[in-house]
Amino acid sequence: MEFSILQIDHVQVAAPAGREEETRRFYAEILGMLEIEKPEALKGRGGAWFGFGGQQLHVGVEEPFSPAKKAHPAFRVTGYDELKIYLSENGLELKEDDSIPGVERFFIFDPFGNRLEFLK
Repeated sequence: MEFSILQIDHVQVAAPAGREEETRRFYAEILGMLEIEKPEALKGRGGAWFGFGGQQLHVGVEEPFSPAKKAHPAFRVTGYDELKIYLSENGLELKEDDSIPGVERFFIFDPFGNRLEFLK
C-alpha cells in the first residue's frame, strides 16, 4: 500500500438549526472546549467548531435532526472523578458502564440527545 491513515482530524456531531448558543454553552462553557472559528465559506451553514488536545469536534446543523444515540465520540480525560462530580452538579445524568474489564467510563447526552463517552 502506498498510503496510510495518520490520525483523526475531527469528529462531527449534529444539532438542530438555530441552537448555536446552546451548543456553545454546553461544549465551551460546560465541557471546557475552545471554540475555533469556522472557515468563512462554512459559517452560513450554522453550527460551531471546538478544539481540545490537538483534536476538533464539529457540531453541524442537520435537518431533519436526529440525535446520535448509539454512535458517539469518546474522550479520554484527566480528572475523571472530578469531571463526574462537575457534570452531575451541572444537571447532567451520567450512565456509568463497566462492561469492558479494566476500563472506567461513563456516558452523557448533550442538549440535543447525542451520546458522548468519557474514559479515565
